[in-house]
Amino acid sequence: MNTLPDFIDSLGLAGPWTYAALFVAVSLLMTWRLEAMLDRGLEGTALGTLVMPYCSGLGNLLFVFIVARRGGPAGDVLTNCVVNNFTNLTLVLGLPALVWGLNLSPDKPAPAGRAKKPKKKPKAETARRLNRLSLLLTLAAALFFCGMTWALGRDGRLDLGDGLALTGLFLFWQCFQVFDVLKHNITHRKSFGPLFWFDALIVLAAACVMYVSIDWLVTWVSGLHGGFVNAQHLGWLSGWLMVLPNALFAVYYGVKRRTDIVYASQIGDGHICIPLCLGLAALLQPVAVTPVFVTGLAVLTGTALLHLVFVAATGGLPRWLGGMLVATYGWFLYAGLLQ
Repeated sequence: MNTLPDFIDSLGLAGPWTYAALFVAVSLLMTWRLEAMLDRGLEGTALGTLVMPYCSGLGNLLFVFIVARRGGPAGDVLTNCVVNNFTNLTLVLGLPALVWGLNLSPDKPAPAGRAKKPKKKPKAETARRLNRLSLLLTLAAALFFCGMTWALGRDGRLDLGDGLALTGLFLFWQCFQVFDVLKHNITHRKSFGPLFWFDALIVLAAACVMYVSIDWLVTWVSGLHGGFVNAQHLGWLSGWLMVLPNALFAVYYGVKRRTDIVYASQIGDGHICIPLCLGLAALLQPVAVTPVFVTGLAVLTGTALLHLVFVAATGGLPRWLGGMLVATYGWFLYAGLLQ
C-alpha cells in the first residue's frame, strides 16, 4: 500500500487537500457500486447495516490501530467514537429530514373520484414494513450496545476482558445480520451472482485506497501544533473526517428517497464505533473511561431512543424534528469545543 503515496509524492501532489480529495473520490466510487449491489442479492436495510458501515467505518477502525501503534492517548479513540456517532444521529440524519423528509412508509392517497377497493397489500408495501422492523431492531441494538459499554466501563476503564466482550457482542450481531440476509434471499429466491462479487471487489479496492488516504491525513494532523487543526484535537478532527462518507451516503440516498438506506447506514456505522472500535481499542491497551465520555454516551443513548420512538410511531423523522436535531448538534459543538 506504500506504492500509492510514493506515486503521489513523485507527482509533487502530496498534501492534505490531495488526500482529502482522494478520500471523497473513493467514497463516491463505493456509493456507486453499492447502489448496484441492491439488485444483486442485498435489500436496502441489509446494505445499510452490513456493507456500508464497514466502508464508512474503515477510518474509525484505522484510527484505533494508529493510536495504539503510536502509543497515543486512548482518550482520542473515545472522542472519535462519540463525535462520529453523535454527528451521524443528529446532523447527518437531521439535514436530510429537514430538506426532503425521512419517511419509511409514505402515504399515497387514492385518486380523486375513485373509491378504494380492498385488495392484497403490494409487495412494495410489505418490503417497506419489513425494512421498518429491521431498522427498529438496529436502533434497539444501538441502545443495547451503549448500555453494555456503560456497564463495562463503570469501574473507570475498559480492559482486555471488556474488549473481548464488546468485540464478541459486535461479531454476534453481524452473524445475526448475515443469516437474516441469507434467509431473505432464500425466501425471495435471490442469490449472489458473479456481478455481486465483482462489485464487492471494487468496493474492497476502494476501501484500501481510503485506508491510505486516511492514514496519511491522520499522520499529518498528528504532527501539527498550534491553531485548531493540531494533534490536541485529533479525536474531533478524525471523527469529522470519518463522517464524510456517511454524509455522502445520506445525501445520495436522500435524493433517491431511500430512507431505509439513509437510516440504516448511519445506525450501522454507529455500531462500528460502539462497540467494535471501543472493543478493539481495549484489546490493544486499557482505555480510561472519562466523565465526558459517560456524558456523551448518555446523550447518544437518548438520541437513539428518540429515533426509535419516532420510527416506531410515525415511520420516520418529521421535518421539524430534523431541525431540532441540527440545532442539537450546534449545542454539542458549543459544549464540547467552545466551553
